[in-house]
Amino acid sequence: MTFEEIIKTIDAYRREHGRDYARKLYVGITNDVDRRLFGFHMVPRENHWWIYCPAKDAQTAREVEKFYLEKGMQGGVGGGNNNSKIVYCYEVSEETKEY
Repeated sequence: MTFEEIIKTIDAYRREHGRDYARKLYVGITNDVDRRLFGFHMVPRENHWWIYCPAKDAQTAREVEKFYLEKGMQGGVGGGNNNSKIVYCYEVSEETKEY
């Protein structure tokens, strides 16, 4: 997906579920959603707000991540690797782990 497609998709899902850019949302990039989103961050698969989108390349994923960080989401730049082409976002809760 392109930068614009990812932003449009995440923003539509965010609005549909009443989430804003507050610090309650976390954004990151990965090459393995299961390992990072559901493993590392411990995001519940059921009854929890999360989304991920495959980017056309790692640079696009990093640009999307930076965009949302500048909007106020939690997370940080510099993570991932050259294969990290998936942007993920989730709602921070007592169940999740942010590092």
